[in-house]
Amino acid sequence: MALVEDQRPMTINDSVIVPLTVTSPTTSRHDHNGAPKNTKYQLGDPRTVIVATNGSDDISKVVAEILGRPWRRSRTLAGSEDYGDAVIAISAEDIKRAGLDGRRKSSILINTHQVDTGAPIDSGLTHLSDYEFLYQNSPFTRRDLARFLAHVLGQTNFHEQLIKKERSAFISTTFPDVRTALSNLDILTVGADGVELRVDLLKEPHKDGTCSDVPSLRYVGEQVMLLRQRTELPIIYSTRCTRENGKFPMDKPEIYYDYLYRAIQWGVEYVDVELWLPEKIRKKLYEMRGNSKIMSAFHDFSGDWKWTSQAAEECFKEGAKYSDIVKIIVMGNSMAENYDLEYFRSTITSKYTHPPLSAVNMGQMGQLSRALNTVFSPITHPLLPTIAAPGQLSAAEINGALHVMGQLKKRDIYAIGTVKPISQAVFFEKCFNELGLPHRLTCVNRGLKGSIEAFVTQQSFGGAYLYPSLPLASSQGYISSFTDAAQRIGLVDTIFLRREGERQTLVGANATWSGIRATLTRDFVPSAYYDRTALILSNTEAEAAPALFALRSLHIGTIYTVGFKAQGPLAVGLEPWTSIQSVERVEQPFVIISALPSDKSLLVQPLLRHFSANGKAAPVGGEKVFLDLADGPLKGDLLTVAATSGWTAYVMADVSAWTIVETLRLLVGQNVPFDFARMASGRVLY
Repeated sequence: MALVEDQRPMTINDSVIVPLTVTSPTTSRHDHNGAPKNTKYQLGDPRTVIVATNGSDDISKVVAEILGRPWRRSRTLAGSEDYGDAVIAISAEDIKRAGLDGRRKSSILINTHQVDTGAPIDSGLTHLSDYEFLYQNSPFTRRDLARFLAHVLGQTNFHEQLIKKERSAFISTTFPDVRTALSNLDILTVGADGVELRVDLLKEPHKDGTCSDVPSLRYVGEQVMLLRQRTELPIIYSTRCTRENGKFPMDKPEIYYDYLYRAIQWGVEYVDVELWLPEKIRKKLYEMRGNSKIMSAFHDFSGDWKWTSQAAEECFKEGAKYSDIVKIIVMGNSMAENYDLEYFRSTITSKYTHPPLSAVNMGQMGQLSRALNTVFSPITHPLLPTIAAPGQLSAAEINGALHVMGQLKKRDIYAIGTVKPISQAVFFEKCFNELGLPHRLTCVNRGLKGSIEAFVTQQSFGGAYLYPSLPLASSQGYISSFTDAAQRIGLVDTIFLRREGERQTLVGANATWSGIRATLTRDFVPSAYYDRTALILSNTEAEAAPALFALRSLHIGTIYTVGFKAQGPLAVGLEPWTSIQSVERVEQPFVIISALPSDKSLLVQPLLRHFSANGKAAPVGGEKVFLDLADGPLKGDLLTVAATSGWTAYVMADVSAWTIVETLRLLVGQNVPFDFARMASGRVLY
């Protein structure tokens, strides 16, 4: 039996939003350019984006840049289809005057409000809008907006990635003001796949020194904004009631709807909806959730709960009606109740394929269940002021318990290669210690042919990361399986163990392409690259291959190459430059990637200047991307040239940090924040 997800069109403020579905005429796993095939998260979203502004057009122009679309101003929603794929800016006054007359069903209306101006949020405009973006004059705003847009336009697959993990967890924050957590957020979230914002625990201060029992929506919105600016992790938005160890009153359920629906409008990834709320509220929130996910939450502190009762399965079934995850958390009184829970978990998993179940027993007696729960386990951290629930454990404590129980074996993990993996080993060891992992990290130089095979065939082998990358052909003798990326790129930089029951398989992977893709989508949504022009400079195809695969995953258009001739799986559709006339014939590239060594970085500068934003063929959207993959000190001030020529520039340190994040996920199945990895490199984050 399966409880499947509701497939009806989603509606927000009576505007039908049909999830973007892409069909392909072929059954191949790749398109004709060798890109990873289809997914709705990778292709351009055709909906018209309408931005409501308050006096200034600046934020709407940034929206257009992030989306890679043209920008237009209008005074009415009527005729918006005449603007094609342009981002339309319209003032709040014009919207309130004309209403929603003439608005297309395929459009999406986003209200924007700058909170540090002191002006109140127009609740009437919020009600008319599908989504609302709150921002301030801050260096974090651009990336926060890019993340918000990628989410509301359905271009992220955070939930699919989470439920595929062998284990997942979220950190339960208990701060009355998230500002006090921001300085430690990178360390707090090591090992977490999400961050819970306990709205009911927020304390909104008043001028007289008192605090409201329920924080205002404005205050909560600013807290969401501040938290999202400083973490790339999904946010879980919770309004826990007084009966379930929270602070929100229960006498007015409609208040919950107001606060929970606003979370959807703010683009929060997970919205925690308590099961005691009236069904009509839960149903409406589920139908209007857009691209957010609903987590049905049930808590029982009575101590009378029985996992063996019929009521337990009925609780799951009721929660599953309007949710993407069902969470059941009860007070445990004995060790036997942990075994009852595990039997219940296995029963539910075998009977229902959807939604996934997250279930634990609270209290000291229930801590075993927290270690055994594999879906979105609530965790704490020693730096938090209080724990969010009795018996909560940290990620390190859970890993320690799993190791003692024999569920997490001690493994030997290797850093193989030259100076780079050895220098990163210190950071990996720090992560292992912070996560409480028992693994041993060993640094070795790559020796003669067959030396790597000697390590990976050992019984205690737990994984390895390699620099430089290993050619696929030379590793096929002892690695039995390869990821799709490794096969097409032709290089292996990570070897990890894939566990299927008692069986273990060595898998060769390439994490570098993922680091490149994450860097390219840091300030732009994925669809900004759709069908655009790219230029790659490299001495060899091997050095360019991860970047080629990353661009193809974004469904880039024409890719021009300089300095190398491609012959591998990614060669189809590439257009090499053969003379200076090629520069004159090419259209304005949206992205330039240099895989040249650092001592040849001066060769890129003329191209950056030639295709500058002040040039004769500035791209639609007004922004362009430059990524330098040189690993070492550059010749000349390349980044300054890029910035003054209108390019959004990234360096290898950004790619390396994202690659480390992906490598750790592959090797140990645990998440480490990008900011934590970036700071560990000794460089400034922003």
